[in-house]
Amino acid sequence: MENFSIKVDYAEETHQFVVGEYPHSDDERCKYRIYRDGAYVASFEPDRQNYLHVCQNVAGLDEELLDLVADYIESRIPHPRGKRIDDDNPES
Repeated sequence: MENFSIKVDYAEETHQFVVGEYPHSDDERCKYRIYRDGAYVASFEPDRQNYLHVCQNVAGLDEELLDLVADYIESRIPHPRGKRIDDDNPES
């Protein structure tokens, strides 16, 4: 994945970031690094379901703003299909 720009509206302001995806040690996951005005501000790590969790918040960004950034990035990550209880029995 290439770097991409995002805009997030928060606290009556539009915040613009660049998201970079970097290989992780197991080559199946990626670490997402967030930049603002060319400076590294935060990073996220996906869990097994590709939901992001903050790794670092070096700029001390507000947690709600980071949640919005994570939501935007997650919308671009393919998520595994959830297994429903009735998937084993198609007649139920």
